[in-house]
Amino acid sequence: MGETACLILDLKMPGIDGLELRRRLVEESNPVPIVFLSAQASADDEHEALRAGVVQFLQKPVSNQVLLAAIRDAMTPPPLGEKNRYE
Repeated sequence: MGETACLILDLKMPGIDGLELRRRLVEESNPVPIVFLSAQASADDEHEALRAGVVQFLQKPVSNQVLLAAIRDAMTPPPLGEKNRYE
């Protein structure tokens, strides 16, 4: 089975929020790129998520073009010699 290339998560999910899932993935040395989508997030939520290393924080509703651009950005590997930006 292949590796996960990108996760698309909502900030608010049942059982665990998106930021907590991000923290757990990093702790487990699995810094998969994440794009957040949210309809109920504050500016503080967005700032915290971006500081935590998510690729994009998008407010719902979002156009297909914007979502695809965020996914492409998430799946673009860092330049040679540059640290993985999601760690």
